[in-house]
This record gives sequence, structure tokens and C-alpha cells, in this order.
Amino acid sequence: MMNASGRRTEFRALVARFGGLAMAAFLAFGVSSAQAQSDTEAQKLGDEAHTELFSEDMFPSASKCAACHEEIYREWSSSNHAYASISPMFHKFEQAITNLTQGTIGTFCVRCHQSVGTTLGESRAAPLWERSQVAREGITCITCHRVNNTYYKVNGERRIEPGRIYAPVYTNSDGETLKKVIKDKSFYRVATSDEERGNQIHTEVVKFEQISKSEFCASCHQVAVNLGIKLEVVWDQYRDSPALREGITCQECHMGKVPGRAEGYAQGPAAVVNGEEINPDRRRSNHAFYGPGYPIAHPGIFPHNPVAENWTIEEWLQFDWRAGWGTEEFEDKVYNGEIEVDFPEVWSSEDDRFEARYIIEENLEGLEYKKELRRAVMENGSHLDGPFFDGAPRVGQDFQFAYKVTNTNSGHNLPSGSLGAQPEIWLNVALTDPDGNRIWESGYVDSAGDMADLHSEDVQQGKIEHDRQLFNLQTKFLTTNVKGTDREMFLPVNFDVDQRPFLRQPNVPTTVLNHPQFVRMEARSIPPLSSRDAEYSVPGELLTKPGTYKLSARMRSRAEPIYFMRFVGATKEMEQSMNQWMLDMHPYTVEIEVQ
Repeated sequence: MMNASGRRTEFRALVARFGGLAMAAFLAFGVSSAQAQSDTEAQKLGDEAHTELFSEDMFPSASKCAACHEEIYREWSSSNHAYASISPMFHKFEQAITNLTQGTIGTFCVRCHQSVGTTLGESRAAPLWERSQVAREGITCITCHRVNNTYYKVNGERRIEPGRIYAPVYTNSDGETLKKVIKDKSFYRVATSDEERGNQIHTEVVKFEQISKSEFCASCHQVAVNLGIKLEVVWDQYRDSPALREGITCQECHMGKVPGRAEGYAQGPAAVVNGEEINPDRRRSNHAFYGPGYPIAHPGIFPHNPVAENWTIEEWLQFDWRAGWGTEEFEDKVYNGEIEVDFPEVWSSEDDRFEARYIIEENLEGLEYKKELRRAVMENGSHLDGPFFDGAPRVGQDFQFAYKVTNTNSGHNLPSGSLGAQPEIWLNVALTDPDGNRIWESGYVDSAGDMADLHSEDVQQGKIEHDRQLFNLQTKFLTTNVKGTDREMFLPVNFDVDQRPFLRQPNVPTTVLNHPQFVRMEARSIPPLSSRDAEYSVPGELLTKPGTYKLSARMRSRAEPIYFMRFVGATKEMEQSMNQWMLDMHPYTVEIEVQ
């Protein structure tokens, strides 16, 4: 965030660029050229004018863009970009690492997740309901389309150009089509200033080369926390990938026609203005931004829905959608006195509950759309083969077999993204005997939904066996103990050396060592177009009878482990939603004859 001197410099530049607007702001505060002001009063007026210039009006919300770009808005509204600021897990995670590092992490997280809010000077500690609408939109339209400088590895520190809805946008187009619309704006019913009537639109499109290149993504998808350890490594993986050598960009797989595959782009209009499709045969990038992430927020809050803004976030959080509020069945029971509910005042009206339920159902449909895209991108980027074994298995003899897991994605590892405690991809394999009894399994989960590894609470408490054959692609942080070996840790914070860590910039060249002192990562992910064998052994004592056995396998994916969610203080509702979104990939069963 800029200091006071930097903000004043920024203000002077804006006055030069938006002279009329700046003058109007000063006049609104009663400034006169003939009026004498003390230095203190002048500074106060300058700050007020600065605040006015940097108000939300200078950073338009995505809902304003939706008037002409409705389909793009719909795709974006349920995307991971749109979810970045709303995510309750992000807020828990960010607060936990801020507390653990005594605040030395600063605005590291919110620079990407709440980019406009950070630009506006909103406190990183501000709750979601106290933030501006455009800040709640996370990576919103202007986060990308109001950037006109090229950036690289800057840990999210990009400048968003301020300007009202009429200001230029930066994209891969030359803007010729927009000129035609503005030339005939009475027909299209668009407005290019406050004095005109119609849909307010941007008045210029500037071609910006980097927005179509993979480098554009690097500023947020390749970041290192202040002590020098990389939390996002997608760009580094891409730079060493076959996709880069073949000229395939991030956008081709994550915004193309087929989720996760570089098979070209769809065609469609850039906008629909007054019912008219604008440039319908152009290349159309999908703004759902295909990826493995998924939301666990209240469905009244996410996906973004302009109608839902009739209620505040705090009010939505009081709406018990899981209990069925607003459904015909539930409301009939309330009306007939079959159930009694002490509704919050804001939801005391049956009509309001019905309206809210309609919004909930509409948003749940949007989440189903996202769920299918997530399944597609995960299954298009991976493959499971097997089982492979030598000879027929026999009763009383150990049965050894293997599966092959392949990363069919040419662009980055499987999994990729934020590393450390998350994300999770593992293999779940089970053997069933001729009587239908499950006699052996690996990749099973405990009562919380966690894998039975060393972090499972049930394993630690002796309630279930440690899964010693677990095939898990989850990357782990390793911290150096004062004595003994390294240990796995959820975050890149070493508590063995210092129980109240105060992280500082490292005094060693971490770019050479590839990790800071006392913290490193143990990567288990599979490189692009590579495979790894998952080897298993079933004890012979479990094969008690000849016959037809069934061997079932599936890859499983989840954004966060439950033990990590509990570590950062997640709620039970968050845990439930996280497990409900768990994805099974490539499930299948084969029959095996045991002799």
C-alpha cells in the first residue's frame, strides 16, 4: 500500500488526467481559489478529494459490466476468481497466518484476493460485510481489464487504472467494433457520459498484448511469502513444461472451448447491446476460468447475484437454507403449526423467505454448472490405469498389484496451485470378496473426512489404523526441528525454533537454495505428461476363499484437508461443505479370479 507521499503523487497525476472531475471534487468541498487555507486544512481537503477520486465509482463493479456482457458475467459469477474475496476459508487462512507471523505477512494475501479493496486502502482486517461491493468481487472485471502495464513475479502488486465506467478497458481487441457502437449510440441506447441516457459503457478499448499471454497470470499464480518460500508455483511449472515449448498458453486450457485442453476457443459475441449481438463471430474466451477449486460459502452470498444484494451479507448468514427455509414443504409446516421457528427479524416475513429461496435455488444451479466444469477439467487432466499384476492371485498368498496415475496435462503438475496443506489428490482402492465384504482398502478417510495419514485426528487417537500404503499427491511443508528430524507442517511457519514467529526477509539467497532456512516443501505432485505407479500389497491372510473378487479404484480430490481447516478455526458448516464437494475421478471396478 502507498505511503502518504505516494498517495499525494497519485492524486496529482489523477488531477492532471481527470482535471474536470478533480475540480468538481474540490468545488464540492467548498474550495475556492480566493479562499485562504492553512496547511492543515489544505491537506484535509486534499485527502477528502483523494478519497472522492478513489471512491467505488472510480472502480466499477462487475454488475455494471453485466448490462452488455451478461453471458460473460454469468460465467464469471461462479468462478474461482469471483470467489477469491468471499471464500470463508481464505479469511480463516489469512487471519491464521497473520496471527502466527505477528502481522509480518502484511497485505500479501489480499493483494490478489481483494485487489480492488487493497487499492482502495481497505484494511486487510475488515470483514466482508464492511468492504465495498467491488472488493467483495475478488478478481473482478477491472482487476484484469484495467491493467495496462506488463508485470511478472510481483506477488500480486499490480496497479489497477482508476476511472469511471466510461474509462478505457484493456483487452486483446483493437476496439473497432466499439467505435461503431458509439458512432450509432442512439440506436444501441448507450451512454458515454452522465449527460446522456442509456447503458453506460466504456468509451475506448485499448489492445493490450500481455492479457492474452501466460505471463499475465504470473503476478498472482506465482507468489512467494515474505520469508521466501513459494506458495504458488504454477508459473515455474509451466515454464518447464511441454505446453510452453509448444506455444500453448494458460488461457487456451483455462478459458478455451474444452476445460483443461487446448482445443481452441468458442465463438460468440463480445457483447449484446440493446438486443443486438456485437461481433458474433469473434473468438470468445470463457470467463468461468476452469479449475479445481470450489466454493463453500453460503449460497445466498455466492455465486454473485445482483438480486441477492437486496439483503446484506450479515442478513444472508442468518438464513438457514439447509433447514429448508422458503421451500413449500417447510413453509407449509410453519403455517400449519407443525414446527415452530424463532426467525430472525429480517427473515420473519414468509414472502421474504420465499424470495430468498428462489435466489438460493438459482445460485445452486450456478454451482452445479461449476461442479461439472470442475469435474471436466480434473478428468481431462488426469488418467488412471490398472490394476497391473503378474499371474493369478491365490488363496493365502500376498496379492501385489499396481495402478498407474498419469498427468495428461502438458502445462503443469498434478496437482498444482497453492501448495503446502492443500490441495489434495489421492487414490482410493478397495478389494471386495465373493460374499460382498470389503476385506482391504487404502485411501480410506476418518470420521472427519481426512485421509488416514499422520495428521488424521482418528489416527493420532488410535481410533483407526494408519494407512501405510496411501498414495497421496499432496505437497507438504517440512520444518526443521531444534532436535531430531524434520516434521510436516500445515503452513511455512516454524514453531520448533520460535513459538512466537516473527518472519523477516531471509538473510540468505533463497533463489539459490530454493527455500528459506528451516522451512522447505516436499513435493509429491506428478510433472506434466508423466506417470507414477501406486503399488499395493494385500496380505494373503485376507484372501480366504477362491472366487470372484472385485477391485475398485477412484482418484479423489478436495481443496482442503479437514485437519487444516480445524487448525485455522473453520466452522462445522465449512467442514460439511468442503466434504460435500469432494470429487471422485475415474471410478471403476474390475473383477479378479482368485484361485
